[in-house]
This record gives sequence, C-alpha cells and structure tokens, in this order.
Amino acid sequence: MKRVDLTQSKDVASVYDPDEYKEIRLKYTDSGTKYAFKVLDGVQIAGYKIKLASLRHVRDLLRSENGDADFPYQYDLGKVNGILSFASQCPDVDAGKPLPLMPWEEFILSQLNGWRDKGGDKRFTEADISVARKQGKTYFAAIISAYSFLIEGATLGNQDYLVASNSSDQIDKLYGYVKFMITDLITNNKLFKKIAANRGIEPQERKIVAKKPNNRLVKISNESGKFDGYHFTSAIYDEAGDEKAGKYTSRIITGQTDVKNHQFIKISTAYEFLDTEFFNDLKRGVEAMEKDWSREYDNSLWLIWSQDNENEMYQPETWEKSNPLIGLPGKKESITKSIINLRETLSAKGKTSEFQNKTMNIYLQVSQASFLKLKDIERAVIPGFDIKGRQVYIGLDYSMFSDNTAIAFVYPYRDKNNNKSWHVEQHSFIPWYKAGSIEAKEKQDGINYRELSKKGYCTITAHPEGMINDDQVYEWLLNYVEESELEVVFFGYDAMGMTPMVKQLDINTSWNLMGVKQRTQELKDPTKFIQKSFVEGSLTRLDDQIMEKALTNAQIYEDKIGIQVNKAKATLKIDVVDAIIDAMYQAMYHFESYSPINDPNKAYDYMSEEEKNKHLLEQWGIPEEFLTDD
Repeated sequence: MKRVDLTQSKDVASVYDPDEYKEIRLKYTDSGTKYAFKVLDGVQIAGYKIKLASLRHVRDLLRSENGDADFPYQYDLGKVNGILSFASQCPDVDAGKPLPLMPWEEFILSQLNGWRDKGGDKRFTEADISVARKQGKTYFAAIISAYSFLIEGATLGNQDYLVASNSSDQIDKLYGYVKFMITDLITNNKLFKKIAANRGIEPQERKIVAKKPNNRLVKISNESGKFDGYHFTSAIYDEAGDEKAGKYTSRIITGQTDVKNHQFIKISTAYEFLDTEFFNDLKRGVEAMEKDWSREYDNSLWLIWSQDNENEMYQPETWEKSNPLIGLPGKKESITKSIINLRETLSAKGKTSEFQNKTMNIYLQVSQASFLKLKDIERAVIPGFDIKGRQVYIGLDYSMFSDNTAIAFVYPYRDKNNNKSWHVEQHSFIPWYKAGSIEAKEKQDGINYRELSKKGYCTITAHPEGMINDDQVYEWLLNYVEESELEVVFFGYDAMGMTPMVKQLDINTSWNLMGVKQRTQELKDPTKFIQKSFVEGSLTRLDDQIMEKALTNAQIYEDKIGIQVNKAKATLKIDVVDAIIDAMYQAMYHFESYSPINDPNKAYDYMSEEEKNKHLLEQWGIPEEFLTDD
C-alpha cells in the first residue's frame, strides 16, 4: 500500500482514491462501512477528524484483505451484525421503545465490536468518542454496556462490567439508562427473559447481577474512587473530558490487563480544560491517524465529531459535523433553529466560547485568564527550522526538584515576505525526585517524556536521585551552542536564580548574561510581546508537546503595573513559558535601531572573542594573515 501522511496537508480528499477501494466497497456492505464511504465520497457532511477515522477504517480493510503481515486484524461482519441487531431491540428511555440508530451511531458500534484480532478478541482495547452536547451519547453508551453484560457475558463467569463518571449525579443518569434498558429487555422480550432466568439476572439499585455465573455490572463515580478490586471486561466512562476524570482511569486500565476481550470506552463532549487525559488522547489520536503508515496505536480508536474551526458557528450548513442528529430525517430544521437560538442567547451574554466549546465540540481556551488561545498556539507550528549559525537569545528557568528546568531559544529572522519574525524552541530537563519515578512523573504531568526525549525535546535527568543535574544542563547547553554554531546574543535568567550553572557560564563564556527580575515591571513587556506575536502570526515553533502544554497552561496575572504569566495550580507546568519570557526580554528589540546589537557603539559587547579580535585587527589595519603561525 502507498504511504499516506497527512501531518502537513490535512487534506483527506487528496489521498483518497475511490477506485482503490472498489472490491472493499463490494464485499463490506455493512452500515458502518457504508457510512465511512459516504464521508469519504463527500455525500455525508463530516469534519476532518471523522474523515480521518473513515479513511483509517477503509485502509485497514484494504490491509486486512491484502494480508499485510504487520496488520493482524480483521473486520468481522458477524460481530457487526450481532451488535446492530441487539441495538435494534434496545428501548430508549424517553420513547419507551427502540429507536432506529443513525448511520453515525452504527459506525461507532461497528468499529467497537467489528474489528478483531486473529484470536477473535476486540482489536480496540481503548476508545475515545467525542460528540457535541445533546446528541444521544447516553443512549448508545447504554446499548454498548447492555450488550456487553447480556450478550458477551451470557457464556462467561466471574466478569466485572463498569459504568463510571465524575459525580454521582452523572453516573446515575448513565446507570439509569442501562438499568432501564436491561430491565425492559428481560421483562418484555421473550428471548432475554429466558436468558435472565437462566443466568439469574437481577437489576438492583447500585448494580446489576447475574447470580449464577457471578457477573456484575457496577456503577462507580469518581467521587468515590472505589475502582480497586475490579477487573472490568467492559468499562464505559461518561463525561471523560472533565479535568477530574483522569484521576482514577489508570486503576481501570491496570485492572483490565489480563482480562480477555476487554475494552475501555471514554465518551465526552469537549470541555474547557486542555490539560486533561481525554484531550491529550484525542490529540494523540488525530496525529496517529494522520500517520496512516504508523502502527503505533493500532489498539486505540478515536471517533470525534466536531467543527473544523470556530468560524463555523456562523455556518449552520456545517453543523452536522459536530451535531450529527441534525441528519435525523425531518429534524434538520427544528434542531438547527434550536442551535441558532442557543448561539444568539449565549452570544448576548458574552459566552460565545462556551457555545463553540459545548455545542460545536471544539476544544479551546475558554478561561478569560488564559495567556493564549489554543488556535493561536497550534497555528504557530511549522515543520522545521534551520538554526545553524544563527543569532540566538536564550532564556533559562531553573528548578531543583518537581519543576522542570527549561531552556528557551529565540531566533529572530525574516520570513519569505521580509517580515520580522521570531522562531522559538525549547529543551527541558526532567526531574522525577518528588514523583518517585519517571513513570510517575509522566502520569502526573500528562506528558510522555521518554518518547519526547527521543525527539530531542527533553532530557531525563541523569541524577541518581532524580534531581536536576547542574553539570548535565551546563554541558548540554554548551554542546548545543557549539554544534549548531550559534551566536549567543543574550542569556536571560531569573535574577534570584544565580545557580552554579550561571556562574560557570559567566566564568567560561563571553555571553551577555543578565538576571531578569521576576516582577511585573520587568516581565510585562516581553509577556505582552509574546502574546501579540502568537496572535499576529509573527512567532513560530515546532510541534513540541512540552512547549504546547506550557503555553496552554499559562494564565495571565494582572496588577496595577501590567501583566505576567501564572498557573492555575501547582501541578501545571509553565517552565517553558517563563524561559521564553526571559529570552524575549531582549529578543523583542532585535530588529529595532535602538537594540544594543544594532548600535555600533555597543555591538562590540555582543561579539565573540574571535569576532572581537577580527574587529580590532580591522580597526588597526593589520591583516589577519599577519598573525598566522607560518
């Protein structure tokens, strides 16, 4: 198969050739696959992320049919039909009877249940499903849970099944759906009545039990956190986008490790929180699907119905991307009108971002205190930047224990249109002393540092106790500058942090070192400059998760003098932002005539020793060759 990489173009249509899938289309006529083809053919309105999921599905079908050695999965139409026929008998709580599933819902169920490994177990052990508010998430979540308990658990014993959410109110809603659905089926359906009698199924207030095989479906809220002691065959977590949700999910996952045919499904609308497990998983999923050639996350599924940009809030014809219920026959006009009314109401109250967040299912920085908007942070990413031989402004944010030590590099340059621009990169040193291990540190920060270290964005500390190693940071920086042939114009650091490393630099280099006082009077100008540069598009960066997380975590603190950055809570990392501000303290003046580097009277102070000697020889009229050893 041809290699498909959408990390740059973001254009699914450019790599989709219908002729390539003629045989697949003829063989796989299930509703889930039909939905995928409708999306790819442009018949079904869909956003970029669902286009990615559809492309992934049909290309995986092609891999399966081709017998690719590195793709040990198959799409079992029997399993697809099994869950869809079950769903057709499940009553809706409000209607009191089964409702026909829409194609997008059938796509979800077929993906979850149809894809299998060679041993017949479910391929997707983890799944993240995101769709706008009021799209019937609870209904299809209940179908999945009821199917797992009644059908998959019919011939199994000693199995645990879970429905979970953040609060008791949230979990009561989902559990209520599941309990109603199972109670109705075993009461009014002759087949399920027999299954219930045979297995001793009894819906109770807090759990549903199948007494004879000793199976149990339990509801647990994040408030209680009582996930220990269970080994869930199937687990569903509703409202997984909340910042509280990631606290106990590791207990669910670790408990499933040795459970055959297990699956963990997280479902949520977008939240205003960006530093969450769910948001990070969705972002990782998009990147994985864009790299179609990579098999790194073959056991994870991501289905995300969302608008492609914030401006689409004024384009009702696109709203089916995030609100797929708009496609319900006879409902388009009424649902669209309802959403328009909601948009106008929230806009009048100054809550446009809330509408975009919940109704358009777009992740963005909703807090008014946010330093930057997510769209501006993401827009600044470029695929690469040649730093070789450039002038650079360096900033240091140093820490000993739980916080990372970050070094920021700001490279002033002119873009293709000769506009003044600044490129920013960073390298962090990761301590794990307080966390206890690098694994715990990664879980605490929500960042895979070991993977990012392979990409050159960070270094795990070499200190045996997990603290920052001064010598390691010092040597790395000098080697980096030397190997990249950088001309260090300025080195800024916390004026209160005259570390041994800074002292070494003062003694052993000719760099212009300056302590930057960490107070609003000193920080307001570079902070505002960075914010303005992101918004205007004059600042670029690499696709670096450490930098992105720091930028999204940063919030604005304002006093009578001006602004500076802060963080909402201690565990959030903004070390990189602090380092960038220290570097930008001087870098923002780089192109100005009054910048020291552009002042002929001060330029001498910024020269290296070699440049100073060359300058003096030129002044004195002595040719360089005169001093050679010949």
